[in-house]
Amino acid sequence: MPINITMPALSPTMEEGNLSKWLVKEGDKVSPGDVIAEIETDKATMEVEAVDEGTVAKLVVPAGTEGVKVNALIAVLAAEGEDAGAAAKSGGAAAAKAEAKRDEAPISPPVGEMSAKPTEGGAVPPSSQREAPPSGLPSLPPLGISPTGGEIRQSPEGRTFASPLARRIAKEAGVDVSAVTGTGPHGRVVKADVDAAIAGGGAKAAPAAKAPAGAPAAAPAVKAMSDEQVLKLFEEGSYELVPHDNMRKTIARRLVEAKTTIPHFYLTLDCELDALLALRTQINAAAPVKKTDKGEAPAYKLSVNDMVIKAMALALKAVPDANASWTESAMVKHKHADVGVAVSIPGGLITPIIRHADEKTLSTISNEMKDLASRARSRKLKPEEYQGGTTAVSNLGMFGIKDFAAVINPPHATILAVGAGEERAVVKNGEIKIATVMSVTLSTDHRAVDGALGAELLVAFKRLIENPMGMLV
Repeated sequence: MPINITMPALSPTMEEGNLSKWLVKEGDKVSPGDVIAEIETDKATMEVEAVDEGTVAKLVVPAGTEGVKVNALIAVLAAEGEDAGAAAKSGGAAAAKAEAKRDEAPISPPVGEMSAKPTEGGAVPPSSQREAPPSGLPSLPPLGISPTGGEIRQSPEGRTFASPLARRIAKEAGVDVSAVTGTGPHGRVVKADVDAAIAGGGAKAAPAAKAPAGAPAAAPAVKAMSDEQVLKLFEEGSYELVPHDNMRKTIARRLVEAKTTIPHFYLTLDCELDALLALRTQINAAAPVKKTDKGEAPAYKLSVNDMVIKAMALALKAVPDANASWTESAMVKHKHADVGVAVSIPGGLITPIIRHADEKTLSTISNEMKDLASRARSRKLKPEEYQGGTTAVSNLGMFGIKDFAAVINPPHATILAVGAGEERAVVKNGEIKIATVMSVTLSTDHRAVDGALGAELLVAFKRLIENPMGMLV
């Protein structure tokens, strides 16, 4: 029996990926554990291993294909003793049949909805006898009746339930799927419904209900400009189009999500760096020498950013209420300070995480950060190395940026934006002195961290930066 290989989900949030390279060809024999392909996700390029033993009968998706959906068929294996040609045909046919079957199958209600469950006798209890939702939870949307007589629930957003195949056909034909009458299970729009709508000249959305006389006019919805509208603003031939890769799409989506759903507020402090810079010089001078392939080198070389990471982690331990993440049902209080560090890579950025940074020495943080940054730039990080974390640091000081405000990276409640250290005139005991000063800005999720708590965290960070010996004990 042929073995179908599908696009794996390499992270919990992955919906699609790019099949960047096949490491096998048709006719090759593979065993469990053999690396067969490289998949590019939004953050990294990862190797895919074979799970079963067999002969590669067909590579369904060519190398270099972008936007391959999770669970889509990408290759077919012929089992031991099976003809590769026959396996390729039957495997592909089986996949197509499964897709068609999924198209007609009933679907579960979306997250946040509940379907009516039968009682022990098999009957659905009347609505008046149904259990009320627990206190604090949103009530379910009203029930409706499908064209087939079945009871359905409308989604809270008024979304039309339709199979992926039906949506794709409707989009290609310019048909408004929300105006198509669904005949599938629970009123779901299926391929046959879209075909019928196309044959009948296409489905048009119902006209908007007319507002009562004297009612104030609704404000027009603000919509982003379409690609065509944007391109019309520029002279033809004066630009080139560079398609977005998965990373850029994900960054854009998460930034919009963060700025539109998280209530940011910002706190800024100036930190004097002279004591920290002096200590850093002493620590680096005391580094033992180790032998490497390129000769002798110091065992570590601390950067200011390494010490910022440590200070932020210790500040969170000193102010544990700020080491939290917001969820709708509860506050997540973290037991460790896991600090993400924004790293610029070609086409975007990624935030590898120093786990338990509050418990690690400065030299360990420094060497771990160098390794993570190097592998981040070559897109070789594992998902567990950049997902999660309790806070983040974004440092643009090396570019001479004086100060800026960073966007919070969910599920974090805070992110620290670090500017350049520069000599400034400061007043000490009524006298003007010269000191090296660094401005830092804490972006905070107001749902999880209030103003006074955020200020307490930033003051704890400043105290550690200006008294850096506290990071060594």
